[in-house]
Amino acid sequence: MSRDTLHLTVAAIVCYQQRFLLVEEIDKLTGKRVLNQPAGHVEPDEDLLTAVARELQEETGLQLQPCAWLGLSQLQAANGHRYVRINFVFEPQALPHFYAPQDSDILALHWLDSAQIAKSTLPLRSQLVSDAIALYQQGIRLPLKLIQPPR
Repeated sequence: MSRDTLHLTVAAIVCYQQRFLLVEEIDKLTGKRVLNQPAGHVEPDEDLLTAVARELQEETGLQLQPCAWLGLSQLQAANGHRYVRINFVFEPQALPHFYAPQDSDILALHWLDSAQIAKSTLPLRSQLVSDAIALYQQGIRLPLKLIQPPR
């Protein structure tokens, strides 16, 4: 595997009042509308916590900090690339009155519970979305102190 096809990504698993925040976007490979967690690539000079907070803010307008993480996920995508995804947990006690995507790739924001996600007419971007929700629902919460800061 070439390093050009290995990607380090972060995802924000945001749960508020038993609903999960999902973004609606266009899958670049299929051209179809899909649901995903706010997620994206870690930039070269960025630490993981900064990256996930930035992605959440760009894709939703929310300025929150993670409280835990769920571990690593891996995906061998149809495009031949491998994605290593670090899933971070956000559990806000309240939300601002107004927030909106700052990224033009995000078509809409959805707060859905598990049953609504299962019934949605929009597919999930990948199995990583439902896997992260399942880990969250199983009560997995890894402390952030297990992630060492850059040295």
